Amino acid sequence: MSDATTVTDLIAAAAADAPAIGAPARAPMSHGALRECAEATGATLAAAGIGRGDRVAIVCPNGPEMAAAFVAIACSAATAPLNPAYRADEFDFYLSDLRAKALVVPDGMDTPAREVAARHGIPVLPLTPDPAGPAGAFTLADDAATGGGAPEPAGADDIALILHTSGTTSRPKMVPLSHRNVTASAAHIGASLRLGPADRCLNIMPLFHIHGLIAAVLSSLAAGGSVWCTPGFNALKFFAWLSEIRPTWYTAVPTMHQAILARAGRNAEAIAANPLRFIRSSSSSLPPQVMAALEETFSAPVIESYGMTEAAHQMASNPLPPGARKPGTVGPAAGPEVAIMAEDGGLLPLGGVGEVVIRGPNVTTGYLENPAANAEGFRDGWFRTGDQGVLDEDGYLTITGRLKEIINRGGEKISPREVDEILLDHPAVAQAVTFAVPHDKLGEDVAAAVVLEDGAEAAETEIRAFAGTRLADFKVPRRLLILDEIPKGATGKLQRIGLAEKLGLA
Repeated sequence: MSDATTVTDLIAAAAADAPAIGAPARAPMSHGALRECAEATGATLAAAGIGRGDRVAIVCPNGPEMAAAFVAIACSAATAPLNPAYRADEFDFYLSDLRAKALVVPDGMDTPAREVAARHGIPVLPLTPDPAGPAGAFTLADDAATGGGAPEPAGADDIALILHTSGTTSRPKMVPLSHRNVTASAAHIGASLRLGPADRCLNIMPLFHIHGLIAAVLSSLAAGGSVWCTPGFNALKFFAWLSEIRPTWYTAVPTMHQAILARAGRNAEAIAANPLRFIRSSSSSLPPQVMAALEETFSAPVIESYGMTEAAHQMASNPLPPGARKPGTVGPAAGPEVAIMAEDGGLLPLGGVGEVVIRGPNVTTGYLENPAANAEGFRDGWFRTGDQGVLDEDGYLTITGRLKEIINRGGEKISPREVDEILLDHPAVAQAVTFAVPHDKLGEDVAAAVVLEDGAEAAETEIRAFAGTRLADFKVPRRLLILDEIPKGATGKLQRIGLAEKLGLA
């Protein structure tokens, strides 16, 4: 396991000529070249008067340059990757909330972030990819050079990465992750997956999200392996990438796995010719039916892990064989300590249902400039995840739902995930998401949206009747919508909160 405590340490150990960052149809950048890129970037930032602790927003499309820029900038400043698809008003909120000292954006990229930065007096540092160089090679322009000091590598307790929480129910909160946090998490993931120099990860996750940044990029680099960055998730291109890149693993959210499975049948040759060592799933619960189908299709173990931004991603993970993978659980603690807390703040014994709490070297010490959120989010040294769960006799964690998503139907509590898993057992149902809808007498009632398998037919009444044979009556969705597609968030996750409004049921 890596003992790096800074991103500079993390990229220092691998063989100089070993591949680090790759991309489809590109020669890979070596670990040695990535180290040189980080040094040159640090010098450019220092010349612009930017160093340790200064916040640099990065607006860059998915791909090898985004991965390289994140790593290189993090070595000497605080990175803040933003979704390139944001509108001007969203960039206005995030850039001002961050109090960004600079904005890095690809030269020639058309984005409202430029005008917003100009309005706030934030200098723009253009990133110029090197089309003749290896994947990820870039130079950073120093138009804003002020003759700053010499570059100084960031320290273990300096901020490496700032991300905002999704803010589905409140104003987004700023999560600062120190170098110690992100390097610890990269090491935890590497240990869980037994990553080594021969491993290559196919990254299809967005690189403005903790899952892609830490699980795919940093954990691969920390292990001396490589990450191959696609332009973003595309189920139509996935199998061609599999054949070209020959990865040993990939990591994704459940909706992506489901889209890959939908096209796997016609790509059996590519799957057989390019065996994966394992497949990883995280960021939302993986239905056991999907896990079984993935393992059967790819003849590889599927490792479900539990992560969130405040933990620099990973908190728990099912182990690789010969360890036991328990479908429906996210495995035992895999890095930080994990416990279950009662409402009174006491820790519950194994088998007790309560709030999942964590503490450890990968966990943020607190939100930025938000004392109210910190008072609510931390208790007796533990971070409160907002998830409800239970630890079994083997220490495996089952997430029973987000506390905010638990449906309270006239005092009867319903876990949406339990209903999802029953609906997914119906042979015609490919995707399901259960959520609360307002009810004038009960407060909330149960609704669900489903997507049917290609070519399958089923009526709402038939699916509800099927659920009624397996669920208590009060848990059966009163409203069930059959959709072509369920609305997803920017990172591909299904979002229960706010779905009633989006679907016109509120």
